[in-house]
Amino acid sequence: MSDQDIAQNLKSIQQKIEKAATDAGRDPKEITLVAVSKTKPNEDILEAVTAGHLQFGENRMKELEDKMAEIELPDVVWHFIGNIQTNKIKYIADRVNWIHSVEKAKYLKEIEKRAGKANRVVNALIQVNISGEKQKGGCEPEDLANILESAQNYDHVIVRGLMGMATFVDDPEDVRSEFKLLKELFDSHQKYNEGSVNLEHLSMGMTNDMEVAIQEGATMVRIGSAIFGERNYD
Repeated sequence: MSDQDIAQNLKSIQQKIEKAATDAGRDPKEITLVAVSKTKPNEDILEAVTAGHLQFGENRMKELEDKMAEIELPDVVWHFIGNIQTNKIKYIADRVNWIHSVEKAKYLKEIEKRAGKANRVVNALIQVNISGEKQKGGCEPEDLANILESAQNYDHVIVRGLMGMATFVDDPEDVRSEFKLLKELFDSHQKYNEGSVNLEHLSMGMTNDMEVAIQEGATMVRIGSAIFGERNYD
């Protein structure tokens, strides 16, 4: 995709975010656009950087590891949003800024260990299964409290909020209830804010349901195809 297309797409998405936030009575500045660059070449990421965008998401650990090594720009913020493999956390802990997909306490423990060795702090989000689809991953809502309690005494990982993936549907209104569930869990678990738990972010909403997610409280939206075009396959 050309640099002009990527720049225009970013501008268009940002305008949609601003409208959705304003219509919901929210400040658009509360919402971070994470450009999901999975399977996309480094050139596309660099074009987005040239257009002023710095937040990028990847869902494969090896691909993220490679891109972080190859794109050595200090202002770029890297988000890992895919399934976690415990034995590969060590390969990204030295540079990744956010990990959205923590669904078990053992993952936080490993992130703490690996980020500690790199002498840095990683931001984490607890993924909750809000769709009921096993392939989406995430902890069950009733397990969230135990995970948060286990995370309160870390030095190198901070739990900053929750993440959820809604069911893919044609009409975003059909998944409003899933976003509402994540927001309700976010609100009801504020009492676990202590030490290294500081719930302030909700990562939810993608290209097809972003506006509804923002109406329901999203502070991070994960947008891929609307910025970079359809996914490239190996």
